Amino acid sequence: MISSTANFIRKASASHAPRLAASACGAVRYLNVHEYISMEIMNQHGIATPRGFVAKTPEEAEHIFSTMMNKPGQPLKDVVIKAQVLSGGRGLGTFKNGFKGGVHMITRPGQALEMASKMIGQELVTKQAPNGLLCQKVFLMERMYMRNEMYISILMDRKSGGPMLVGSPRGGTSIEDVAQYHPELIFTEPIDITVGLQPEAVERMATNIGLEPNSEPHKKAVTLMNSLYDMFLGCDCTQVEVNPLAETPEGEVVVCDAKVNFDDNAEFRQKSIFERRDYSQEDPREVEAAKYGLNYIRLDGNIGCMVNGAGLAMSTMDIIQLKGGTPANFLDVGGGASEKQVQKAFELLNSDDKVAVILVNIFGGIMRCDVIANGIISVAQEIGIKKPLVIRLQGTNVDAARKLIEGCGFRMILAEDLEDAAEKAVGVAEIVRQARNIKVGLQFEGLGL
Repeated sequence: MISSTANFIRKASASHAPRLAASACGAVRYLNVHEYISMEIMNQHGIATPRGFVAKTPEEAEHIFSTMMNKPGQPLKDVVIKAQVLSGGRGLGTFKNGFKGGVHMITRPGQALEMASKMIGQELVTKQAPNGLLCQKVFLMERMYMRNEMYISILMDRKSGGPMLVGSPRGGTSIEDVAQYHPELIFTEPIDITVGLQPEAVERMATNIGLEPNSEPHKKAVTLMNSLYDMFLGCDCTQVEVNPLAETPEGEVVVCDAKVNFDDNAEFRQKSIFERRDYSQEDPREVEAAKYGLNYIRLDGNIGCMVNGAGLAMSTMDIIQLKGGTPANFLDVGGGASEKQVQKAFELLNSDDKVAVILVNIFGGIMRCDVIANGIISVAQEIGIKKPLVIRLQGTNVDAARKLIEGCGFRMILAEDLEDAAEKAVGVAEIVRQARNIKVGLQFEGLGL
């Protein structure tokens, strides 16, 4: 999956540049690291960033401001303090303790201690993270005085079949808004991965983002973009986003803020990066599912879905919505799931309070229907199934699976086809929703619920 920023750019730049295809949904995973880690990796690739240090406690933040970012007897330098959570829009966010803003300027002694104490240990609510994310660290960075704020990113583009260099002269603000209201200010350069980032493309992008051709800042931006692309390839990135890319009054070109994602499939060769993954910033169910090789993404609905195959999973979610329901998740158990994986999938759905009913949709090709049936029955026997269960099975060993289900002693709702399954799941979910709204207890006869 690609960030919402990239999706906005794709849509808005359609009539002004080669269109970036919509990102795949489902079995796509990527590592997202904190800003201070992104900065460290950029420094390792020769990319200029402001000087900065990370703090885990308010006292450590104050020490960094007073003794590391400033020196006794010298004029006091302003420092920016940033909450380290994996979300965009931190500056406009609000902590659950009422403190507003995840990015602030420190201008005097004692202020770092004060600000950090209101950030560390608190959950920051942003537009991208409406449920809040726990801030465990803050990043103190030297203040940069900017003559010009620009935007640069490199991301994977399905239409061109390779990386795409994206830029805009309007950086330092919501790039989503720029893409929506001023798409003419979004510039793209497809990259042929077999030949690499070409000099003329980089020169053109440096000009398009507002730098004077042949000037020192223009040359430095060209060098920086080439280094970003080297990092993109060398670290197996799926996205490198810089906002803002700053031109200083002295003519330097510096990365002031960055978001970097990495391909999970490359974990085996990027171990030093993946060791720094912050699981506290991820959905616990998604983390648990990944341990069992399950492709799980939590959504906002109330119909839990367990399906084999990403395409069938997407179709299942589509027909649920077509019938008036809302899926609670994307869950692809894959073509060769074991009974243990099936059990774990059910545990995840069974323990989700938002799930009112579970819809199982399995097409038995590589995955045998009787394996799914045995997994379901094992869960029912070991932990019990707390949710009404609608099952649609087709394909390999489907008759054996039906016999197992019918003789297991648990009543499960069998469907003839996907449309029938979706209608039944939506109907049950609506009954549960209405009962919850009026705070009435509900029991499904024959299901042991």
